[in-house]
Amino acid sequence: MFVDEAKIRVKAGDGGNGCMAFRREKFVPRGGPSGGDGGRGGDVIMESSERHNTLVHFRFNPEYKAERGRHGEGSNKTGREGGSIVLKVPVGTIVYDELSGELVHDFSRSDERIVVARGGRGGRGNAQFATSTHQAPREHEEGRPGEERELRLELKLLADVGLVGYPNAGKSTLISRISAARPKIANYPFTTLEPQLGVVAVGEPPNDVSFVVADIPGLIEGASQGAGLGTQFLRHIERTRFLVHLVDVSDFSGRSDPVQDHEVITHELANFGAGLDTKPTIVAASKMDIANKDKLAKLKRYCKRKKLELYPISAVTGEGIEELKWAMAKKLAAIGRQLALAETPPEV
Repeated sequence: MFVDEAKIRVKAGDGGNGCMAFRREKFVPRGGPSGGDGGRGGDVIMESSERHNTLVHFRFNPEYKAERGRHGEGSNKTGREGGSIVLKVPVGTIVYDELSGELVHDFSRSDERIVVARGGRGGRGNAQFATSTHQAPREHEEGRPGEERELRLELKLLADVGLVGYPNAGKSTLISRISAARPKIANYPFTTLEPQLGVVAVGEPPNDVSFVVADIPGLIEGASQGAGLGTQFLRHIERTRFLVHLVDVSDFSGRSDPVQDHEVITHELANFGAGLDTKPTIVAASKMDIANKDKLAKLKRYCKRKKLELYPISAVTGEGIEELKWAMAKKLAAIGRQLALAETPPEV
């Protein structure tokens, strides 16, 4: 089950209470205060892990509580600290405070660790209040409560390239051809019901290049208003560097105009926001093994007018696949150089 949203409640451990006690030992008259401090409560910690790829473990267990600190004891014994708990989340998880909407953290790398709820401080025992003029204090403190928060988790897959297009345009077949991913493939719309990731390698070692491609369920007209599967999975391509837009140029798509197909999907990306419609795009004319020449010619004229790169491909026969893979690698390299230049501070 692919789960990319979850709401959880976390409660850090309360601090232990300070103790009020006095020494009662033989041959020690007026022993004085000996109440120890309470232990600190445990924290709730989140850590990103590559071993997890969904948030399903939070869907069925939405409450997490760390251990409270032990109370202080006599003979100046400090209570034991409460044990912290560590919640593992997939890389790409974004944590929000549910009540304020504030961004808590964006886990963009593996093994990142943050404290999302801090344990309460232990209370002081009466031994801490002794002074030269107040030698038998009966004051002691209760432990502080641990933090309690409601958090909203969103998972956005980390990929370099995103595949978009109408349902049954050939996205799943393409990702199965260029990577080791094995999504469900069938001759009907909405075969893909959850995002798929595949690692694509181009070239030969040691000069090979690899990158991650994300295939999301197909979009249709009106997806931004909830038609089809809606746009619930588009968040998974927000982090991509660019998009590959597959347009079906065969006669089996049930649609007559490939240009309109491209414009409809672009419109849905714009309605979703997050800058998806402004990302660099490569157009792939899919199903070239059964292509309609008129459709292909019309799409070529459109791409030339819009200055879009077009690659005719067939994931079944392998036509154009290598050219598309190299084009994707070159596009990523060019975008990487642009970002490096933008981040380079100007010389003084």
